[in-house]
Amino acid sequence: MNFRNQRDLYLLRDYSTIFSRSEALSLLQGNLHSINLKIDRNYKKIPKSALNSYSSFLKHAYQVLENHYQNEYVFKNAFLTDWLIKELGKSDSIIFNEFRIGGAVSDLAMFNGISKAFEIKTEFDSDQRLKGQIEYYSQVFNETYLIIPKEKLNMYKEYRKDVGIILFDNKNKEKFEFYNKAKFREKLNPTILMQILHTNEYKEIVEKYYGELPKMNSFNQYKLCYNLIKAIPINELNQMYLEQIKKREFDKILSLHTYRELNQICLALKLKKKEKRCLIKNLKQPIQI
Repeated sequence: MNFRNQRDLYLLRDYSTIFSRSEALSLLQGNLHSINLKIDRNYKKIPKSALNSYSSFLKHAYQVLENHYQNEYVFKNAFLTDWLIKELGKSDSIIFNEFRIGGAVSDLAMFNGISKAFEIKTEFDSDQRLKGQIEYYSQVFNETYLIIPKEKLNMYKEYRKDVGIILFDNKNKEKFEFYNKAKFREKLNPTILMQILHTNEYKEIVEKYYGELPKMNSFNQYKLCYNLIKAIPINELNQMYLEQIKKREFDKILSLHTYRELNQICLALKLKKKEKRCLIKNLKQPIQI
């Protein structure tokens, strides 16, 4: 398939919206109106084999984007599927999409024996906010990584020596490779840490370390717990922080093989196994336009 004119660009943008949160929620609810409009608009460009069902069309659309329009969804989904899921073989690993840290949001975050933040910069992204983002990540994550297209290496390789770089090359069989690994940091900023932890989590840390909770009420519990948490030795606090994050409810619904195109949207929407099965059931329907 050749993409040479403005109409083709409209098709690529149309396809990219299929993997948005709003579209996925509509599909989950069995609302096929929007995806039908996209199929109808681009019907002449879609091979017959992709018109058997909504799932076959979705796989076709993803493949087209992967080859011609690597937006953030495709980039993130590829990294999640081709790299991070392998780490989930470890029983104590957990992955979050868009993990909020103070005034920044990490594209992906992984917690197992250590904490890792991943910031994705596609060919369409600028580095305008990167300095502030990395500064936040470095205060609560043991390791921070930038995932960038290989052709953007010169733009980022001298950025910060403690930040690891993972290169993306869609032409290679192994799409992702280390340029350099991140330096391990055992540094925690209690102020930002308290913004990440839920109330029950920071109270549990205090109780575990000190043996009991101080007398408190809903008005002073945050300040009391903050003052106690910032006095805990960093190495011990780091381990207790990891333990609390890994306790958060999480269904392992990611897949290396079946419907791998949906991994990122399933993670972003925090779908349960039952919800993912419902989404796939709706996609298996024959196309009717």
